[in-house]
Amino acid sequence: MLKGTTPGEIAFIKFRKNPLALAGLIIIVLAIVIAILGYSICPDKTPYANTQHLELSAKNPGFRVKVLKVRKNEVYNDQGFFSLMFFGRNTRFDEIPYTDFRFSEDSIILKEYTGFPESENFYRNVSLTDVVYPLEPGMISGLKFSGDTISFNLITGEKITTSGTELIKTIEREHLSERVYYLGTDRFGRDLLSRVILGSRISLMVGFIAVSISLIIGISMGAVAGYYRGKTDQVIMWIINVIWSIPTLLLVIALTMVIGRGFWQVFVAVGVTMWVEVARIVRGQVLSLREKEFIEAAKVLGYSDLRILLKHIIPNILSPVIIISAANFASAILIEAGLSFLGIGVQPPVPSWGGMVKDHYGFILAGKAYLAFIPGFAIMVMVLAFTMVGNGLRDAFDIRKE
Repeated sequence: MLKGTTPGEIAFIKFRKNPLALAGLIIIVLAIVIAILGYSICPDKTPYANTQHLELSAKNPGFRVKVLKVRKNEVYNDQGFFSLMFFGRNTRFDEIPYTDFRFSEDSIILKEYTGFPESENFYRNVSLTDVVYPLEPGMISGLKFSGDTISFNLITGEKITTSGTELIKTIEREHLSERVYYLGTDRFGRDLLSRVILGSRISLMVGFIAVSISLIIGISMGAVAGYYRGKTDQVIMWIINVIWSIPTLLLVIALTMVIGRGFWQVFVAVGVTMWVEVARIVRGQVLSLREKEFIEAAKVLGYSDLRILLKHIIPNILSPVIIISAANFASAILIEAGLSFLGIGVQPPVPSWGGMVKDHYGFILAGKAYLAFIPGFAIMVMVLAFTMVGNGLRDAFDIRKE
């Protein structure tokens, strides 16, 4: 017999002794941390990790390429850490992949990376000042040279005087770098690791919001049906049975078509279709609890129905609600992935694991199966983690298993 002063402590002890449930919980916590950190740990910190290099399309994991960072002729405001973490930031630079370079008097000449080793070589000539500074429009053709000295105006109106030698040193130190794509690139040349990280946000958010909506509606409807019974129960059960008879994915697709395709629409559509399971469980629990002595005592004391439901009934039915919530969380992730795969979920360029599978399932036959396998594996791991936690909670709250 497990020792514990409260049923909650007993459940916690039993849950802690379940290795699969603990493993699932660790995976979920790790995914939440990664999703919260978001852009701050992404190699590509631009909004939606949408920096595209078509010449780097579908490169293998671990691919490396040299890039020249060319300063954009735009003014940027500095962002705080939390703004970067949640929203990303527009890059100050255009990146040009290259295989070789050399400096001339006032420019750098790049041998561009094309992705095809045997193709014709392409060279690009970039002004030294344009690489380092945000120039005033038309300034590239209006630079003033005096020996090694160069004078020009910035887009902010500031006038700069420097030398070609200093510009070359700055470029070598700050603008020539190597980019590593740890999970490779997708078909548009975007960093796959960054998009997988940001895709975790969509999956966890749709799970959290959908489950929250289903709990609010399901607990309210189930509690009212079970407590008042009679015609109220019959009407609510009729609604539940009608919604229950419609396939979930079909109902979500119908709702998505009505309220539109997009980010928040998917969350609402999934949540609105998942409440029936919660309502059925809550109704059954309330039907058994309303006949207990402590509920009769509360009625005799004159407590209102609302207080009895909120203070005495709902707190005593949370265990099965928590268990079904874990299962619904896994279902919501799968439904969102399915909708994105069908093209009616979150819309590009927002990264979604289901959308990433859709974009690359054709590459399975082209020797690039990892492009679809990596986001598919992420979906599988998250669903499995929530399933294991749900099973662990079920065993922990089962008083028959001691």
